[in-house]
Amino acid sequence: MTKAPTSYRTERILVAALVVLAVLPFAARTFAFQPFSIPSGSMKPTLLIGDYIFVSKSAYGITRYSLPFSLKLFSGRIFASEPQRGDVVVFRLPRDDSVDYIFRVVGLPGESVQMIDGVLNINGVPVKRERMDDFVDRESGRDVKIRRWRETLPNGVSYETLDILDRGYYDNTPAYNVPPGRYFMMGDNRDNASDSRVMAQVGYVPFENVVGRAAMIFWSPDNDRIGMPVR
Repeated sequence: MTKAPTSYRTERILVAALVVLAVLPFAARTFAFQPFSIPSGSMKPTLLIGDYIFVSKSAYGITRYSLPFSLKLFSGRIFASEPQRGDVVVFRLPRDDSVDYIFRVVGLPGESVQMIDGVLNINGVPVKRERMDDFVDRESGRDVKIRRWRETLPNGVSYETLDILDRGYYDNTPAYNVPPGRYFMMGDNRDNASDSRVMAQVGYVPFENVVGRAAMIFWSPDNDRIGMPVR
């Protein structure tokens, strides 16, 4: 058998290497991690305006929203794994699936969620919260102190929330009954978040719209936050 010339074999190896280099970023972005930036303060103090995070797109399996341009190659999820209560997730807005939002999962399918006097209630039971030192924010060139709480969900997930107003518009709500296959999302900055409490804006989020779980802050205006996991 006649062997291929060395130069021909070298060219084939080079072409194969270039294909791999071209495919790897596409595969990583599609199935592994994708960068997102935080444009608003609705998740303060967990995420600040200007933070850049990596989102694990494989955490809950692959949806069409994992694909570039949200190509409609299939429906539902492949290798599905359901979000857990307390996860911070990026999802596509149900009323406009070209828009990404990021909030925390507080209500699971079949549960009841309600705010009573600023306290989150799940299935009629108030969530435990403890007062912390005030969060100091910078607004219009001056420091502003905001009440900060540590909230602990029934599964033990604990995180910080902010309470700007004594009687905010969404401090008292009706009971929201989460439909099957959907999730109830809330921002950690409770008086400054248009989340699932705003039915006309966000409402209940279908599982298929969940893009992935926030994993790590890889850049932030606050250098001390770089490299921090998102919790």
